[in-house]
Amino acid sequence: MHVVATAGHVDHGKSTLVRALTGMEPDRLAEERRRGLTIDLGFVWTELAGQSFAFVDVPGHQRFVPTMLAGVGPVPAVLFVVSADEGWQEQSSEHLAALDAFGVRHGVLAVTKADRADPGPVLAESVERIASSGLGRIPAVAVSGHTGAGLDALRAELGALGARLPNPDRGADVRLWIDRSFSIRGAGTVVTGTLGAGTLSVGDDLVLDRDGRRCVVRALQSLGQAHDTVTAVARVAVNLRGADQHDLGRGDALLTPGAWRFTAEADVRLRGEKAERPRQLVAHIGSVAVPCRVRPLGTGTARLSFARELPLRAGDRGLLRDPGDHRSAGFDVLDPRPPALRRRGAARARAAELACDDPAVAYVRRHGAVAVEELHALGWAVPGRTMGRWAVAEDLPRRLAGRARELVADWHERNPLSAGLPVEALRRSLDVPEDLLGPALDHAGLAVRDGAVTDPARVSCLPEAVERAVRVVERRLAGEPFAAPEAADLAELGLGPKHLAAAERAGRLFRIADGVVLAPGCLDKAVRVLSGLAEPFTVSQARKALGTTRRVAVPLLERLDAEGRTRRAPDGTRRVRHDHT
Repeated sequence: MHVVATAGHVDHGKSTLVRALTGMEPDRLAEERRRGLTIDLGFVWTELAGQSFAFVDVPGHQRFVPTMLAGVGPVPAVLFVVSADEGWQEQSSEHLAALDAFGVRHGVLAVTKADRADPGPVLAESVERIASSGLGRIPAVAVSGHTGAGLDALRAELGALGARLPNPDRGADVRLWIDRSFSIRGAGTVVTGTLGAGTLSVGDDLVLDRDGRRCVVRALQSLGQAHDTVTAVARVAVNLRGADQHDLGRGDALLTPGAWRFTAEADVRLRGEKAERPRQLVAHIGSVAVPCRVRPLGTGTARLSFARELPLRAGDRGLLRDPGDHRSAGFDVLDPRPPALRRRGAARARAAELACDDPAVAYVRRHGAVAVEELHALGWAVPGRTMGRWAVAEDLPRRLAGRARELVADWHERNPLSAGLPVEALRRSLDVPEDLLGPALDHAGLAVRDGAVTDPARVSCLPEAVERAVRVVERRLAGEPFAAPEAADLAELGLGPKHLAAAERAGRLFRIADGVVLAPGCLDKAVRVLSGLAEPFTVSQARKALGTTRRVAVPLLERLDAEGRTRRAPDGTRRVRHDHT
């Protein structure tokens, strides 16, 4: 389906023309028919050149420009109407500016009422005026909705227009801007809008942007027919379960859950009139019209502060309008999550950044690491390197590695008996996601053991008092390698569990059980002694050969068993495993 909006000055024959093309009545309100003036949006459709066309008929009167903008905002193409008897008018220019602001780049010009005046001069002037906009030079046809003259030529041009329109992204996240909301007895709440991208199916879960309420697609209709699935671009009516008619209306949006981010501020590039001072204007995006404050940044950019949060992405286009003097300017969203402007000169610096830097690159650099999913939700592709599911600033690994080394060194300095800096404490200090910590530690040459981060290259230094005590133990073990000090001896020396653990990490002592320490290399010495015994041998025989007590012999033999250097039989005797490597 192709969705085309009408545009043009009031009473230039837009509704008459689409009525002649489709055979349907676009003016759905009794007041519109009575006054011959389109007040609200009308929707009609037809088949042209084997293609389905839906027309969004918008009002041309100046008082209803916001309604016109709501209809034009989401559509990809326009049928621009100028009457031969009145020619180009003020609202023609305003509608053209709106089309330009919304990024509509495809259309056909229809000069109507060709039965009342020579259409040639108006056609020539209108083509030139439109050519100065983003629409460029579009096909033009002179027609009469009353006599039917030129309608076949117009149908042919519309058919060719349909063939030129770009293919929409049917796999995109849904953002359906609502332009009508009503209730049908027996069905409940129904909303209508133009589905510009994505796909809707019966049973889909959607989120209402205003309050985050979940609702379910109960039924779908497009061009008067029920469908299980509707793909973009399409005019669609959505019957919702879980939403009340009074809770939503024009300007609200139905969204794919979790796929969009809401913002009350955005940095934009202005098109058309440039803002030179802060102003209060109305921003039109999709079908929404919301008051906003415009703060100029410089170099054609501005910070928009909206009266309510909106689901925006980089690349969205909209229009700023002053309802008082009817002037307008288009804008392109550059950054939907801009940084705060707190310091003097911050606005000027931000303008310079937007002028010379990719906003996505600046955003990732500002945050260090951003989930790829988050970038997508903000409308950006990944601008550089990634680590797993994260987009990271180019210098992040180097910065993290340096900072991690500093934190670990400082921790060891302040906690000389500690096994290392706890992993979670380091992660919090670095302020990085958990799955980025491992690569950062690898880059820093740091190691994790038992939940603590340490520097393998660090030479362990024991506090002076601990050093003196450990030397005493070392001298005793040098003469009697398996005569582990008793608990009372260790306590007298001031060696508690933390001190012994630190001495073991420093490679000075070797713990075989809680409170039982020997010298490093004790296992090799024990195997050499035990190899001289007749096999199998008992614990008692081993104890005597080693010259130690049962308190030491039992955990020592269990340690040898665990390391595969001895083998314990069911009767408790043991043999040395000479095949151990």
